[in-house]
Amino acid sequence: MPIKPQIHNNTVKHAHPLGCKKRIEKQIQRVKQATIHCNKRLRVLILGSSSGIGLASRIALTFGEANADTIGVSLDTNPTPHSEANAGYYNNQWFKHFAEIDGHTAVNIQGDVFSPQTKIEVIEAIETYFEGEVDLIVYSIASTKRRKPNSKEFWHAVIKPMNTPLHTNIIDFSDDSMSEVEIPPATDDEILSTKKVMGGEDWASWVETLINSESISNGCRTLAFSYIGPELTNPIYLEGTLGHAKVDLHQTSHSLNMELANFGGSAHAVVCKTLVTRASVVIPGLLPYLTCLESVLDSQNRNEDALSQMMHLFYEKLSDPDNIQTDSERLIRLDETELSSDIQLAVTEKLKKFTPEKLSSDLSYQSVKKQFLQLNGYNNDEE
Repeated sequence: MPIKPQIHNNTVKHAHPLGCKKRIEKQIQRVKQATIHCNKRLRVLILGSSSGIGLASRIALTFGEANADTIGVSLDTNPTPHSEANAGYYNNQWFKHFAEIDGHTAVNIQGDVFSPQTKIEVIEAIETYFEGEVDLIVYSIASTKRRKPNSKEFWHAVIKPMNTPLHTNIIDFSDDSMSEVEIPPATDDEILSTKKVMGGEDWASWVETLINSESISNGCRTLAFSYIGPELTNPIYLEGTLGHAKVDLHQTSHSLNMELANFGGSAHAVVCKTLVTRASVVIPGLLPYLTCLESVLDSQNRNEDALSQMMHLFYEKLSDPDNIQTDSERLIRLDETELSSDIQLAVTEKLKKFTPEKLSSDLSYQSVKKQFLQLNGYNNDEE
């Protein structure tokens, strides 16, 4: 019997296993066709490896010029006798399958990235598979909660404005509808909790733990991913709780950079363009903008998905470790095209005509929804 997606609040709980396999295969082929395989062997730890930018990083690094061996950490739902797992579970399994066929070490650790026990397991894996050292630490976590140390309580991330209520449009993939909602401003506790979950504190904790356990190589680098966005998304992002947390992430990159300089290494935050990911489609107000942006970029043949962005990052922006291209705040920018004035003007004009009545027949929207389903293994020619 065909597996059908069950969408709730723009999430798909049960993924299509063979569709996930097909998607991983296609992405691997894209990387192999675009890069030259070389002899160097980078040892990489990816925190948040099963979907989105983390998975794209793992594919780009393993099957491209870095020729990497990887340890991936993620927390996903396992299959049961009565239901399929989420996409992350299958992505990890298929990635490992194809990486090992190509002769790469690919270790999957199923665990909460915020847990001290997970750090212990990772250090043991580094000792076992990487001769005790990693060359690159990629931090790509988009979690909704983080357990407080030595407690049964959690910090919870919220997506809210910080000062005044926000009226914005949300799109529901389950019935192709768009409606207006009012989002109240976050409380002080919610702002702090979001910073604890999505800011730089845990990234710093991981790097410091690996330094203290002597698990980093000379010249070790670390990267974490961020988003700034244009003026159109500022009310829900840059000026909201998520933006506040990401500013903390940016500041953390500076302190980690000074710490890793003692080992000949570096730390940077990487600002990506707006992407169709399992995390982005649940941000209130972002989908109408994302739909119009994808349409404009596609029409000009200037679009990049997560994998294209990571290939751009690792094969161009980071190709010369002694000459990394950054802006005035030491951020590596992958969003230059999106933020260009001509693109933003075109998106603004398209948004004015983007109405609920035209949603189900809008080709741009249907393209974004298809990408969303593909993230979960559907519409990948799997049946």
